[in-house]
Amino acid sequence: MSVNRVLNAEHISLANSLPPRLLRFFQKYPPSVYQGRQYPPANSRLNRLPHTATAVPVVSTTSSVDVNERIAEAAAPPAATDSSTATLTSSREEDDYPFNPFLPVKNHITGCWRSPVFSLRRQADICKLAAHHGVEDWLPYSKKLSWVKEQKRVEGGLRVRGTGVGQKVKGHAWERQMRQKLEKRRQAMLDMPRLIREWKEKGHGRGWKKWPSGKAT
Repeated sequence: MSVNRVLNAEHISLANSLPPRLLRFFQKYPPSVYQGRQYPPANSRLNRLPHTATAVPVVSTTSSVDVNERIAEAAAPPAATDSSTATLTSSREEDDYPFNPFLPVKNHITGCWRSPVFSLRRQADICKLAAHHGVEDWLPYSKKLSWVKEQKRVEGGLRVRGTGVGQKVKGHAWERQMRQKLEKRRQAMLDMPRLIREWKEKGHGRGWKKWPSGKAT
């Protein structure tokens, strides 16, 4: 019992230190329910990348009517799942509820998609605010989470066209033709002794169809 009181006191102090915007978000989307929706969908490429989220301690709920304690309970991390609350009618409903407010939701009956509750700009603001206060792991999965963006940078590498393996930058026409021109000029210089000898053998220009140049063979 004393351990629970200590943990509750810690979360009350943490709730008092959070800005009102985060408090309102955690009251509407408590981590005890929505932190389970932290990871990307099954078809996302980020599932192939390892991520170790910071474990958040489990806190038992209390029946106190104190406002600060209710805020702390709303911001409390997930506790052990009760079988009565975790039982759903089908696996499809388990995938859709609780929905992630940062991701679009598909209605399997109509086949229509519902837009995320928060736009990408608002998601970025909330993620930055949560990261600043050290509670980013309590948020649901979002493209704007710091660890998601870091994994995308690691996976995508340098996003400059032509710098990847087997790629090349298009460049200007003279830049693209420079290598061939230099090689052609080098071959002409190597063939110059033979060309001069042939020029002398044929009477210094008699019998030539065209004057010698770098294009002569």
